[in-house]
Amino acid sequence: MLPWIVLGIVILALNLRTPIIAPTAILPDIQEGTGFSAAGLGLLTGLPVLLFALATPLAGKFITRLGAEATVLACLSGVLLGTVLRSVGPSWLVLVGTGIIGLAITLGNIVVPVLIRREVPWEQVSMVTGLYSAMMNVGSMATLIGTGPLAAAFGWRWALAAWSVLALAGLGFWMVLIRVRVRREGEAARAAAEAVDSTDPSLAEAAAPAAKQSWAEAPGSFRVIIALLIITFSGQSTAYYVTTTWLPSYLGDTIGLAPTAAGGTASLFQIAAILGAFGVPLLAVKAKPWVPVAIVAALWLSLPVGLLAAPGAYWLWATTGGIAQGGGFTAIFSIIARTAGSDAQTASASARVQFGGYLAATLAPPFAGWLNTATGGWTAPLLLILAATLAFTITGLVAARRAGGFPRGGREVLDPE
Repeated sequence: MLPWIVLGIVILALNLRTPIIAPTAILPDIQEGTGFSAAGLGLLTGLPVLLFALATPLAGKFITRLGAEATVLACLSGVLLGTVLRSVGPSWLVLVGTGIIGLAITLGNIVVPVLIRREVPWEQVSMVTGLYSAMMNVGSMATLIGTGPLAAAFGWRWALAAWSVLALAGLGFWMVLIRVRVRREGEAARAAAEAVDSTDPSLAEAAAPAAKQSWAEAPGSFRVIIALLIITFSGQSTAYYVTTTWLPSYLGDTIGLAPTAAGGTASLFQIAAILGAFGVPLLAVKAKPWVPVAIVAALWLSLPVGLLAAPGAYWLWATTGGIAQGGGFTAIFSIIARTAGSDAQTASASARVQFGGYLAATLAPPFAGWLNTATGGWTAPLLLILAATLAFTITGLVAARRAGGFPRGGREVLDPE
């Protein structure tokens, strides 16, 4: 079943960024068609990220109560419903649909680490997490490239609606996958029941499934790692979203690049993430757990330092920063999947880490914009990115070193000290 589970994760990943990236490619068309103000357009792009932060605690509880498979179906159904509503209704319904998409993707953000931890062998966790991260970037780039031509040919509503095909395909795939899995598990359970002598209590006890470990039962060492990763992912998200939002403006103001060239450099920042997403797993195979994090941290630091010291080499810093943002995401969520002791702990840990990270992602870009306005330049926003990448470096390295004390190939957690 593993190859099919991995394919399901890939299809799910393609749905976790596409619906929120699509509007950014055709904002003028949407504004003309709906009459949105600048604030309304800001909600259209910022509301999903805000919901990523606010709804993550509920998402963690949803997964713990209903299970990973039901959560996947709820995620894809929500993406499909929200995309349709956003494409057919008046301006208020466009925002409602966007909100539904944000809530649905929040479920997907939390459930993928649960699936990886439960289904993927320990030594392949980083590779599958990297594939998941890479596919989100591939989906984003395909959406940025394809939505404009679709809008020119069929109108902005059809251009947004077209991406619902991915959610529909994902729903169909996962419904078949879950049905096959349930049938196989039922057959295995019946075979196990027949093999166990019901009169022997010790055998019956051995056949019973292991108790699920809740967050409250997690060892202190695991909780410390998650606390560190909250700061690490907050630094990652701050650097990523500030760069994504303001890099074109920085390049235009500082380097004098035309909008097309600035947009191309911003795209390079996104494309390079694919290299980072796959580079971390390759390093993790042969190196100690802290080594990939150290390399990613150095690449992250090169972005603000490079733009401050040698802005003329902006294409190089966009590339190194892009590799870092893809690799950082993979490193962080690989640590969670490797060290959690149960699905419930994975869901709770992912929810805590993503709450902090996406709250930072919501607040940091406007703050960076205010810094630019208040200081009349881009030095202060770049120093903000530098502070974020330093936070990533320090807490990420400590978390990775502590995670290295957890048992190889095991799902239980032990105190590395």
